[in-house]
Amino acid sequence: MLDATTRSGAGATVCARVLLSPWSRLSLLLVLLAAAGVSVLLFQPQRLLAHGWPPHLGGAAAAVVFAVAYGLCTVAFVPRPLLNLAAGALFGSQLGLTAALAGTVLGAGAAFGLGRVLGQDALRPLLRGRLLKAADGQLSRHGFRSMMAARLFPGVPFWAANYCAAVSRMGWSAFLLATALGSVPNTAAYAVAGARASAPTSPAFLAALACIAVPALLGTAIAWRKRHHLRRRPRTPGDAAAVAVR
Repeated sequence: MLDATTRSGAGATVCARVLLSPWSRLSLLLVLLAAAGVSVLLFQPQRLLAHGWPPHLGGAAAAVVFAVAYGLCTVAFVPRPLLNLAAGALFGSQLGLTAALAGTVLGAGAAFGLGRVLGQDALRPLLRGRLLKAADGQLSRHGFRSMMAARLFPGVPFWAANYCAAVSRMGWSAFLLATALGSVPNTAAYAVAGARASAPTSPAFLAALACIAVPALLGTAIAWRKRHHLRRRPRTPGDAAAVAVR
């Protein structure tokens, strides 16, 4: 009887280790993300722009529900520009901006938490290339500054920045604060554009388009100028020693 109990306990321990192993958790993350992507294709949340918000909700309550839905949609890879336009169209510039920013931080935090808990342990050992190590070092040592740059310039996809930050050693506070502050300009521009979409020749709409286009052009120019920065990174003493051994 004791032997059977011991074997049962050992089997349960082995199963728990397998289920909680880094690769099992990464597999769960991939399944969740795939399910989220499929749900977006099936339910098509972009229909919100055409059909509006449910009529029984209004004001601050509708904005809160929208912020929660916004966060879930960003985890499911729905493009933020579409959601920001919807926020402005549904709630106006000010309330739409507030709801969109709340949803942005909520969605970023959810993705960061999923990546940190389910993917970091499995993916960090794979960061062996020079470019990957350099990018990981930048995110880990200069988390707030790096995330601010990623949020201010729209060249980096929102979801990619979330999961790359999760795999790095960036802290929660730096990630969330940089996301909240760095997302304000771009989110505000889209919210204003959505609110004034019915008057495409108005000064506010044209200014919003300019605020969307200018950061994109600046980000492209900076990325072009810095494209060789990581490749020209000076070798560390460890790299030099490895070359010497070879």
